[in-house]
Amino acid sequence: MLNIYARHQVDSPHRIVIVGGGAAGLELATRLGNGVGKRRQAEVILIDRFPTHFWKPLLHEVASGQIDASSHQIEYASHAKWNHFRFEQGALSSIDSGSREIVIDETTDVDGRALLPRRTLRFDTLVLALGSVTNFFSIPGAEQHALTLETVEQAETFRRRLLSSLLRSGQARQATPGAVKTPVSVTVIGGGATGVELAAALRGSAEMVRDYHLASLDPASDIRIRLLEGAPRVLPALPERISTRAQEVLAGLGVEVRLGCRVQSVDAHAVSTADGETLASDITIWAAGVEGPPVLRALEGLPLNRLGQVIVDGALQVEFGSGIYAMGDCAACAASKGDALVPPRAQAAYQQAVYLADALARRLDDRPVPLFSYRDQGTLISFGRAGAAGALMSELLRRPLFIDGWFAASCYRHLYRRHILGLTGIKRAVMYAASQWLRERVRPTVKLN
Repeated sequence: MLNIYARHQVDSPHRIVIVGGGAAGLELATRLGNGVGKRRQAEVILIDRFPTHFWKPLLHEVASGQIDASSHQIEYASHAKWNHFRFEQGALSSIDSGSREIVIDETTDVDGRALLPRRTLRFDTLVLALGSVTNFFSIPGAEQHALTLETVEQAETFRRRLLSSLLRSGQARQATPGAVKTPVSVTVIGGGATGVELAAALRGSAEMVRDYHLASLDPASDIRIRLLEGAPRVLPALPERISTRAQEVLAGLGVEVRLGCRVQSVDAHAVSTADGETLASDITIWAAGVEGPPVLRALEGLPLNRLGQVIVDGALQVEFGSGIYAMGDCAACAASKGDALVPPRAQAAYQQAVYLADALARRLDDRPVPLFSYRDQGTLISFGRAGAAGALMSELLRRPLFIDGWFAASCYRHLYRRHILGLTGIKRAVMYAASQWLRERVRPTVKLN
């Protein structure tokens, strides 16, 4: 039987197709493009339904208005040209593992007119890096009435709705002096990293809106921020010391944290809890969990777990010899120690991308491929203007090293800089950082429109 990874030696170049341009997919495409793509050992193609890449851990800062997403996006087409791979825009529709083909849906413009037709693309190796979507856990009304933070567009929707609510509230108070104040209520459902970071950032955003836009706004009383978490503490998956610190910061920011609070239903203006309480909510955002994208359930032949993630082996392969791999949030991969799965974190996606870039290059050269091993390097949580906290881990440390304050905030910013550096190289990363620095000094510190 012909080794498909050696096909480039006797036929057309081996084609590696990566579906999904998130933290894992774009990192992999860049590394492969500058390796096997540049050496013409393989043709590397990246597919994504959007034309630009945005680092998801920053979405809460877009939602709170603290950064302008446009200055932090990378255009796939130009990045592909600079890094020796090809970009195709479109959404995955189906996979035919027998004929080794995928179908990409038609791409339309904002007016619904066709830009790119529905098309078929051959692959020799297929990597699924589709990320995750929000898991609403079948809570009535949650999907219809709660906002999510999966994309830049969703983060911008939340930001605009919050700003509009604050401006309307301020205008109503000015029009009716002496009227009873009714604060704008924001309910964040889910006390994981996204929920905690967003809740902390919102208070700082309200202060900046007052400074720039609405002098009569009182950030302490005119916006009410609730964080609902079903577990006994926020950040339940992280060390208790980080959780305790997060609750202290949230309390200091005036965020109302309700623990052991399970949501029963969500409607347009309220959240109902399992205890029978109805909480008024002008804006509700759901950050309570993730699952695999719906498209994976629609694809035949893929082994999925109960969360709709693709089950892969220790080499991130769906089935030995299939030529189909999965990584990042859409993959269910056992950690190197125990039966626990690799967590859906940016550091895990990065490690899997680095591993697969090496593994696929090894397969092309018919060299042995080691199994993937996840190394937990710790966790950092941003509290916006209130700083950051977290724990660092390494093989040299016997226990996690807890960090706080300016050092933790610097480490948090370093993660994003490392992401950009890995994608663009030193020269472009420096220019990229300089341009962002200049933008921050000629624009308001909160997005006002």
